Amino acid sequence: MQREKIAIAYSGGLDTSIMIKWLKDKYDADIVAVTGNLGQQKEIENLESKAIATGASGFHFVDLKKPFVEDYIWRALKAGALYEDVYPLATALGRPLLAKALVDVALEENCTMLAHGCTGKGNDQVRFEVTFASLAPHLKVLAPLREWEFTSRESEMDYAIKHNIPVSATKKSPYSIDENIWGISIECGVLEDPMVAPPEDAYQITTSPENAPNEATVVEIEFEQGVPVSVDGKKMAGLDIINRLNELGAKNGIGRLDMIENRVVGIKSREIYEAPAATILHFAHRELERLTLEKTVFQYKKNIAQDYANIIYNGTWFSPMRTALDAFVDDTQKPVTGMVRLKLFKGSVTLLGRQSPYSLYNESLATYTEADSFDHKAAAGFIQIYGLGLKTFSEVHPAK
Repeated sequence: MQREKIAIAYSGGLDTSIMIKWLKDKYDADIVAVTGNLGQQKEIENLESKAIATGASGFHFVDLKKPFVEDYIWRALKAGALYEDVYPLATALGRPLLAKALVDVALEENCTMLAHGCTGKGNDQVRFEVTFASLAPHLKVLAPLREWEFTSRESEMDYAIKHNIPVSATKKSPYSIDENIWGISIECGVLEDPMVAPPEDAYQITTSPENAPNEATVVEIEFEQGVPVSVDGKKMAGLDIINRLNELGAKNGIGRLDMIENRVVGIKSREIYEAPAATILHFAHRELERLTLEKTVFQYKKNIAQDYANIIYNGTWFSPMRTALDAFVDDTQKPVTGMVRLKLFKGSVTLLGRQSPYSLYNESLATYTEADSFDHKAAAGFIQIYGLGLKTFSEVHPAK
């Protein structure tokens, strides 16, 4: 019989670190660990040696930063995708790309199974497995966290200690942290009580607003067809733009989010996020759309933004619906070109100005000075026709 070969999505965190040994022992299989680089800063050093020492027979480190920015983040930004009007979907956006990378390696290595380290009540299990089903439906999927004997992160840490598996989580600091260039999610520990304010040690990159500089930072961001192309007049690649805005935003306490969100499985969970660049760029992009999009397009696109956010959050990135919405979004973004000037100060983002060659703002129509060119007399007829339906209704059904 062919020996089983399992490709696992390997982050180097607590769950996936102990998962290598657990799977190897349970299935007597060869383990191929696959790490996708989405711009995370922590737990990426010595991953190969750590995976091999833990029992993996192979390791792949896949640089996904460029496609993550250009094919995922920018699409979500153009769509205005914020889950439940708050979360910029950093973790959710990365999952389909990580799952695709895992499938690609599994096919290359002739693996017979795919494995992930997602919990049985979280969102990521759905995102990974729906992507697997879309891209490689013939491969068997394993989800150890849904079946193994460990009932808490503390028991997982005990297993790691027993088998000399190095992990960064400790019983004193038990946070579960997921990081990529678009944002960081932090959960577990005291954060599970929604009445407990996040301890300062939970935050990974941002300065607290109280300790942020007393002098504001002014930043100018230029967009072309909805995509950021420069910061403070300097043209940059997308990755560099996000890095720069993460740096400026983190220094000024921007991007701390504390929300109760509705998970895919129906559970409400308390999530802490840090997303400086995402917060800044979504704000700037929306303000530029206010200036350049026709009224009905701007208002209708708000509905599309929620639909798009739900597609990302619910794990159906590789779907015809997302592709169809991309076509709509891309068409709306043709005039979203221009510059937005912002002030970053102690946790807040304030608009200072915006301009665009496609601006629909007409000062001669908007002004109340002598330069006013609006025909005020035309308003009477407009109002009469606009309200005619309600007037007719009220004549038949008078108010009581």
